[in-house]
Amino acid sequence: MNRTIKFKLNGEAVTAEVPPHWNLVELLQNLGLNGARESCGQGMCGCCTVLVNGAAVSGCLYLAVFADGAEVATVERPAVEGGLDAVQEAFIARGAFQCGFCTPGFVLMTRQLLDEKPDPTEDEIRHYLSGNLCRCAAYPEIIEAVKLAARMRREQGVRR
Repeated sequence: MNRTIKFKLNGEAVTAEVPPHWNLVELLQNLGLNGARESCGQGMCGCCTVLVNGAAVSGCLYLAVFADGAEVATVERPAVEGGLDAVQEAFIARGAFQCGFCTPGFVLMTRQLLDEKPDPTEDEIRHYLSGNLCRCAAYPEIIEAVKLAARMRREQGVRR
């Protein structure tokens, strides 16, 4: 039996009928958002990363009904009115992707990292992003993109 849930999705109020077995990725895809992707189905790769109430969760393991009453942010969330945010710009500037499959998860984790720690060391970046896997091995570019995004956010005075 489906359950009706209400939550905020990228700042907009949403009501959805959800089968009890759906995970958050299935719900998002049903709503037309495809940034979070199920890859491993075990919460090990980070491709399905979604922010729920500001905290990163593995969308493949997080039941959609748990989003009831929550604020959910995906990579599709408009970061800056009419444009990209510093994290997105930095990933593009440093070529921090190849196939792009893992990029949404890395972008969201980078946003969360920089919200918590605006000037992380390289070791902190590596540790924080260790739950996200890039099968194309764009890790050096990803690390450089995070450093650039941190610098750009500081220069822009972005605190969150």
